[in-house]
Amino acid sequence: MRYAIRLAQRAEALGEVPIGAVIVKDDSCIAEGWNSPIALHDPTAHAEIMALRQAGSVLANYRLSDATLYVTLEPCVMCMGAISHARIKRLVFGAFDVKRGAVCNALELTDAAFLNHRVSWQGGILEAECSELLKDFFRARR
Repeated sequence: MRYAIRLAQRAEALGEVPIGAVIVKDDSCIAEGWNSPIALHDPTAHAEIMALRQAGSVLANYRLSDATLYVTLEPCVMCMGAISHARIKRLVFGAFDVKRGAVCNALELTDAAFLNHRVSWQGGILEAECSELLKDFFRARR
């Protein structure tokens, strides 16, 4: 998660919302991503999506079975859909997103009956650090 935080700081330095993501498989980091929708002119360029795209390329497979995704903020509905379709085994996130989180807050997609893959998850890892990064970013922009 500390590496994901460093990636979030990279996003912030580029003027993006500070969210970072890392994908680990077989105890190795195989992919990373940070928010890039502004720079890439792409509304889907969330940290998780960027990491999923890179992991798929690295493994030459769109199925990322037995991989763990670490991300600094509870994923949104778009990202949870992609995480489920990629068959990510485990999701670990830092800050909870009460308004838009699709793991255990606004929606609970890790357990949705209409999805044929269940993602195990753990939230609140380094929550204070992840939350402060976001709070500081938005405080500075207001």
